[in-house]
Amino acid sequence: MDVGKSLNPAIDIGQIEGAFVQGYGWLCLEQVKMMASTGTMLTCGPGNYKIPGFSNIPQEFNVTLLKDVPNVKAVYSSKAVGEPPLFLSASAFFAIKSAVKAARAEAGEDLNFIFNAPCTPERIRMACVDRLSSEFASSYDPNIPPTSFFIQP
Repeated sequence: MDVGKSLNPAIDIGQIEGAFVQGYGWLCLEQVKMMASTGTMLTCGPGNYKIPGFSNIPQEFNVTLLKDVPNVKAVYSSKAVGEPPLFLSASAFFAIKSAVKAARAEAGEDLNFIFNAPCTPERIRMACVDRLSSEFASSYDPNIPPTSFFIQP
């Protein structure tokens, strides 16, 4: 990752790893739900929805910093890490989508489908389409995006 001339490589690598895990949670775990009648958020904290934990962090997590890419207009030729590495986690989302597509191909299902983030285990299971999930197909269509994240009472 391009961080210019890093002032502290350990901090920059930690920021990149943290942003990846945060993005992974955003794209693969954290589903916001609200009550439609009252607007009350049902997933208002880590006790109510899944956030990334230790088991969600890759055991092998290779991060390298580009060398010799100073930013001559910045303090000590550094560059801020910030949120850009957050979207690196899109690789996990698209890997899951590719796996779902392979499962659908094996089942003879349409390979053009909508797969919204977060790709929760429930969404993955229903998007794969097989004998078990097809029993619930009348209430779920992966090709129709959700109109809102509100739960009807």
